[in-house]
Amino acid sequence: MPRPVWSLFGYKVIEPDEQLDLFACREVRLHLVARQLELGGFADRTLCGGLLPAQPRWSNLEQQLLRDRRLCANCRSTLEYQRQGQQSVWSEV
Repeated sequence: MPRPVWSLFGYKVIEPDEQLDLFACREVRLHLVARQLELGGFADRTLCGGLLPAQPRWSNLEQQLLRDRRLCANCRSTLEYQRQGQQSVWSEV
C-alpha cells in the first residue's frame, strides 16, 4: 500500500540531553529533522534552521509529540508548511 506523500514517518525528533550543544539549540527543546536528505538542502540543520547537535539523540516522530510543549514552535510551523506542500522560508535563502 503506498504511503501518502506527507507523513510523520518522514521526520525524526532530536531529544535534548543533560548537556546542551553550544552551537545548536541552547534551550531544552525538541527539534524536528527531515528523515530523507534532499539534494541542495541543508543536511546539518533542523526544520527551523538550527544546527544539529554534535551527537543528537534521535527518536521517531509520533502524533502525540506534536502537542508536547517542549517542541520548537518554529519546527512545528515549518512542519505545517510542509504538510500543506510549501517550503520553509529559511531553506529558500
